[in-house]
Amino acid sequence: MSAFLQHLDELRYKSSNAVNGLRQESINMPASESLRDKKITLNHGGGAIPVVGFGTLIPNAVAAKPAIKAALEFGFRHIDGAEVYRNEDVVGDAMREAFEVGTVKREELFVTTKLWNNNHRPDRVKLAFEASLRRLQLDYLDCYLIHTPFAFQPGDEQYPMNERDEPIYDTGVTLAETWRAMERLVDEGRCRSIGLSDITLDKVKEIVAIARIKPSVVQVECHPYLPEWELLEFCQRHGIVLLAFAPLGHGMEPRITDDPVIKAIAQRVNKTPAQVALAWAAQRGTAFLTTSTNPAHIAENFDISPLPEDAMQEMKNLITTSIRLNAVVETGVPGFVPRGA
Repeated sequence: MSAFLQHLDELRYKSSNAVNGLRQESINMPASESLRDKKITLNHGGGAIPVVGFGTLIPNAVAAKPAIKAALEFGFRHIDGAEVYRNEDVVGDAMREAFEVGTVKREELFVTTKLWNNNHRPDRVKLAFEASLRRLQLDYLDCYLIHTPFAFQPGDEQYPMNERDEPIYDTGVTLAETWRAMERLVDEGRCRSIGLSDITLDKVKEIVAIARIKPSVVQVECHPYLPEWELLEFCQRHGIVLLAFAPLGHGMEPRITDDPVIKAIAQRVNKTPAQVALAWAAQRGTAFLTTSTNPAHIAENFDISPLPEDAMQEMKNLITTSIRLNAVVETGVPGFVPRGA
């Protein structure tokens, strides 16, 4: 823990462009053009979501709190959490302490959390929302997402499973009914925008077709090996922000940062492969979430710069690997979230 804080203290006073010795901006791009501060205006509520976001899926609570505070120190202004991560209280403590020392003001921060599968019934939605607010120690949320379109058996058990270790689904509620309850949260004023997560294009279309308040955000796995071009085009046509999780592939094989196309671009523009993949995400019009407990990686993930157009085209046309790393869209069980998180 002390090593973490010492490392953070050393990095805090360095220019973000000094991460890994990379001081030069991307070639052919003026230094003033920054993706780090870019925001996308939401289609409801008058707010804007910072493109660069920090995800809080960090099961180790001891590591989570300093990591979140480090992210805020380095400039992240978008914090993404979830009820099912079981650490909203830790996220709340980290934000409160950052507010108290003046690192950031509440109104400068965009905070998202998510409704879990066992709370899809309309009478449970508001209770779950209010419980998340209490744990986060906030008066309002900038965005509240339905974590997955799959309703689980209602109750206190987050993962109700049958004897075959399969989820017990709730057939007594539809996604449309849950969405109506989400809309009522916006009406009441403590939730500024709502959205969907871990969902397919067809399901997004279903909600857009019936929604009184359209989704502002759709969060899905998205990276150079799963670019989701069709979903991105639909979202942009309807003013919906596509928010990419696992933009670096969650460190899984095949490793995106080992891709030869990305590595060649990184060498050419004097950035790391991770920075290239994240810049690609921001430049193509998505927002994204990264997660790390390493201060150097947290700083690196924030220090992104625009790519030349030829690099963007190379990533679109020359990367041939295609893979989905998380099967949550098929079952409602997130592959990256430990059940005991």
